[in-house]
Amino acid sequence: MSEYKSVVVTKGRGGWGGPLTITPTDERPLVASITGGGIHPVAQRIADLTGGEVVDGFRSSAPFDKLAVAVIDCGGTARVGVYPMKKVMTVDVHATSPAGPLAQFITEQLFVSGVKPEDVTET
Repeated sequence: MSEYKSVVVTKGRGGWGGPLTITPTDERPLVASITGGGIHPVAQRIADLTGGEVVDGFRSSAPFDKLAVAVIDCGGTARVGVYPMKKVMTVDVHATSPAGPLAQFITEQLFVSGVKPEDVTET
């Protein structure tokens, strides 16, 4: 059994949603970076501060029910709603707000955007 810590992720400049308190668990240990180009600094910071396991969501797949959080870089309407629809806390590095066909699933309790590494703080 691992010991995890919590972080608070607040919206960045021009962002929307949150704040989210993220705490990995033994059941949901993964911090997924679904940003292309490797592990995003926001995902790495969340993993470093919480003790979660960071994974590159483009190089490997992880079941939704294993994700503590999904860090995305979606400025559009597709990925922005997929993870909230599956009840996975979602951190978007772009300053987006609810839009598109999945907008109904994007809530302040599950989603925060415009996030930079400095918007991730220990509790």
